[in-house]
Amino acid sequence: MIRIGLLGAGTMGKAHAAAYAGMAEAKVVGVYARDVTRASATASLCNANVCRDADRLIADPDIAAIDVCLPTLVHADHVIAALQAGKHVFCETPLALHLDEAQRMHDAARRAGRLLQVGLLMRSVAACEYVKGEVLSGRHGRLLSVATWRLGSYLRREGPDHKAHYGDPSTELMTFDFDLVRWLMGHPSRLTASAVPTAHGPGEISALLAYEDGRHATITASGLMPPGFAFTAGFRALFERAVFEQSTVFDTDGPPTSTFTVVDGGAPARPVPVAGRNPYQVELQRFVDCIAGRADPELLDVRHAIEALVLSTATQRSLAERRPVDIDQTTRPWRP
Repeated sequence: MIRIGLLGAGTMGKAHAAAYAGMAEAKVVGVYARDVTRASATASLCNANVCRDADRLIADPDIAAIDVCLPTLVHADHVIAALQAGKHVFCETPLALHLDEAQRMHDAARRAGRLLQVGLLMRSVAACEYVKGEVLSGRHGRLLSVATWRLGSYLRREGPDHKAHYGDPSTELMTFDFDLVRWLMGHPSRLTASAVPTAHGPGEISALLAYEDGRHATITASGLMPPGFAFTAGFRALFERAVFEQSTVFDTDGPPTSTFTVVDGGAPARPVPVAGRNPYQVELQRFVDCIAGRADPELLDVRHAIEALVLSTATQRSLAERRPVDIDQTTRPWRP
């Protein structure tokens, strides 16, 4: 039995607690959060104890892994402390807001010889995995372009998804899709970004990723949608002989609804059959399998989260300097 300590009892902490509860070979033994009431509610989902001291939970010699679902600003301190205590770590996305923090986490994991896996959620979404398979098979020709969108109202105080500690869309939202595009298309050579400004920074951002061979990707993220607009995320992947489109709407009154279609000829779009599954369950099961030596940790390795953060940082730089940014070693300072 792999014993896990869970740090955080917000939306992601609850999602993780529920996912672990369905695993026979993993057990959350303690949940930490500053708000004891929220910690108790999350702990009840997985029959765990409430812990009022994160350091004590990290130091517990009977715990093999720490799952970090705290706000991004405090990820580095807790992740590094857990690695130094000899724990394997799963950290939610965004991994960090700054590349130096991400690098310190990466280096701590390598020194400790422990896993540092990151919640690169799109790699565990069935539709994304399906498109990745189509890229590898070449059945529809080359993948020419990808467009993604992630649209919410979290920057509006009255928005149902508002969180005071959330960052701007370049890290809070776009990180997921930067990683998806890198997974499907590789690393781009140039990035150009534009944004709708607000008093507190960019509120809606579009980034164009250019590749040396002429392919491109467009990433759009918004925190400015009206409060009544249900959070929506999706992507379109254009191949030489087909186009796939996926969209998920997160309605506050019920479970999310998704569509996934393909057009590969003269006929109208048709649904693509994929297994319905919880991507949080998939990625955390993989984390447990990696600890047990049953899975390759490469898929969710921290290096991929750092490369996505490179693109978030390049987006911020492009906005600040109002020009395209070349994605070369000067914008990728981290050490492999």
